[in-house]
Amino acid sequence: MAYAASAGNSLPSMTAAPGVLALQRALVWLVGASGAIVFIEPSPYELATLAATILFFATGLRLRLVFMPLLLLLFLINIGYTIGAIPVLDRPGVANWIATSWYLAVTVIFFAMVFSEDTEARLDMLRRGLIVGGLIAAIAAVAGYFNLVPGGYDLLTLYGRARGTFKDPNVLGAFLILPCLFALQSVVSDRIGRSLRSTLVLGIMTLAILLAFSRAAWGGLVLTSAFMLALMVLTSPSVRQRSRIIVMTVVAALVAAMLIAVLLSLDSIGEMLKQRASFGQSYDTGRFGRFGRHILGAEMALDLPFGIGPLQFNRYFPEDTHNSYLNAFMSGGWLTGVCYPALVFVTVIMGFRHAFVPTPWQRAYLAIFAAFLGTVGMSLVIDTDHWRHFWLMLGAMWGMFAATQRWRANADGALTAPDPRT
Repeated sequence: MAYAASAGNSLPSMTAAPGVLALQRALVWLVGASGAIVFIEPSPYELATLAATILFFATGLRLRLVFMPLLLLLFLINIGYTIGAIPVLDRPGVANWIATSWYLAVTVIFFAMVFSEDTEARLDMLRRGLIVGGLIAAIAAVAGYFNLVPGGYDLLTLYGRARGTFKDPNVLGAFLILPCLFALQSVVSDRIGRSLRSTLVLGIMTLAILLAFSRAAWGGLVLTSAFMLALMVLTSPSVRQRSRIIVMTVVAALVAAMLIAVLLSLDSIGEMLKQRASFGQSYDTGRFGRFGRHILGAEMALDLPFGIGPLQFNRYFPEDTHNSYLNAFMSGGWLTGVCYPALVFVTVIMGFRHAFVPTPWQRAYLAIFAAFLGTVGMSLVIDTDHWRHFWLMLGAMWGMFAATQRWRANADGALTAPDPRT
């Protein structure tokens, strides 16, 4: 599939048939929406991604030079995991864990290629799909927590925390952050009708995050929202738009504060909120608590060039690492332990470099970049290694890097080209 981009248009002219183009975008929407249903295996996300892969490769994809560092780092990360797994390959779950890691790495490259072309339209479909998926997961979580459907509490909650269509409340909360950011962008910048609809959607998803009782998700939502809104103000083309964003942000913060106050007045929710907000949990403190394990694990990793293999950390300590960077060292040795944070660091640095380029998809870029940064931060206290939405965001980021570089080069070329009328 060939593209001929113009500097003034974010949508390149397509040689693909309109029907194929529409099907491609529909599958991108389906990938986003199906990402919210992962409590069954294989999940709808895997099936949607497989269908998208078949269609896109059948109609043409382009592996660009800018993806080479991404490809190399993903390859080295998984080589490290594979070498580390060899001594423990016969233990339960290890082979499946390695296969999943390679699969997720392949999806990163695939999504990077997908979003490097027809970027604005495909990102818009991803945004729409993620909001729909987030709303489905959030409604299921809220309905389950308040036992609004028969048997919903047992199915849709875990340890008194809403999990919705996910296996873990922490993953539910983390997944909902990006759809929340997309909805928040609409609240603060779209026309009144759409803004009001987005406010309702944002309220439902925020409530689900609160009922997941995930401290990482709470902090992630607040910090990523503040970061994204700051970038939106800085990149806004007009004073009027900047003023609207600031005013609507203040209003949204007041509404959120009132929502939290109402929830705190409910005994069961208020007690759980106070308990989860505390950093004195038994699994956080002590020599073998969450942070104690991080220190002991880091000391252990220095003496193990090939690590101890995937899923083996809890054989030495009471629980898993709950730190993706430490897990990289422990599961894949020094090779993965160096390459995994290197991949994150390179992506973040490039993310900042491209954040202020005024592309037609800049708004979506800021939301995805903020959510990606939030997940990178969560990786210090949660194992995010196999979160599918993390790898989706990583691939989308690199796809937007490629698209932005092409868009900027075409724009510069248009500005320097001689006027054919002279």
